[in-house]
Amino acid sequence: MTAAEEGVLLLCCQLGDPESRPLTTAQFRELGRRVRTSCMGGNPLAELSAAELRSLGYDESQVNRILALLSRTSRLRDYIARGQALGIHPLTRLSPAYPDRLRQMGQEASTPVLFYRGDGSLLRRPAVAVVGSRRLLPENEAFARQAGRLAAQEGLVLVSGGAQGADLTAQNACLEHGGSCVIFVADLLTAHPPQANTLYLSEAGYDCPFSPARALHRNGLIHMLGEKTLAAQCTFGSGGTWQGCLENLRHRWSELYVFADGSPAMAALEERGAVPVHRLESLRALVSSQISLFDSP
Repeated sequence: MTAAEEGVLLLCCQLGDPESRPLTTAQFRELGRRVRTSCMGGNPLAELSAAELRSLGYDESQVNRILALLSRTSRLRDYIARGQALGIHPLTRLSPAYPDRLRQMGQEASTPVLFYRGDGSLLRRPAVAVVGSRRLLPENEAFARQAGRLAAQEGLVLVSGGAQGADLTAQNACLEHGGSCVIFVADLLTAHPPQANTLYLSEAGYDCPFSPARALHRNGLIHMLGEKTLAAQCTFGSGGTWQGCLENLRHRWSELYVFADGSPAMAALEERGAVPVHRLESLRALVSSQISLFDSP
């Protein structure tokens, strides 16, 4: 691991200490911007001094906070060693194995740190994401199951959040048909034991508990990692699936396809640029031809 990668981990991870206050993604992005636009652009973040931080415009409380985070080198190495003993490894935006699709989204969208457990090579394969409600109607459940089956048959990695409903339905169908899955978890990564053809991913740390904020942010990562995203079911105006789909359409993270079930939610997403799917016969053959209403005139 390079000094630069260590710097990202030190600044952005709790490292098992709930009392620590790592930088948020926005704060880390701002620090990186200030360093790049100064004469210190080539310096690893882990080697920043108090004087350098002051020259970047940080006040004493901010300087002390950043230096305290950077001083945790022993804790970082212990944290990584404990994770590796469990088959868990870190990735930063600077790591060669960090997913290209997430890196291409830019620092504002993607996350600086991921921890993974399982087959890391799955991040280098073409992927399709499936999202949807936790309680599915029968025809929507059949759509999610078909998406998982087709992903396996067409050699695409299935990306999901591992939640009840659409996520698990598609995930199980994919694995049952010999496919592979990448699953973004919103709870403890250690709670997900390794299984064949599966990669588990977690932001910020492997021992971070569930929180609604983590769940919402990982929904965005699911949309980003899939070259295409399929929504099996959605509730108009509320819920993580609705919000994730709106953000996808706004930021163009991936091509968004929605099951044309006649619901107000799917009709509204179609009006905003999602592509309706009436019958799912091939994932690779899906083609987006509509323009998002969020486009500039």
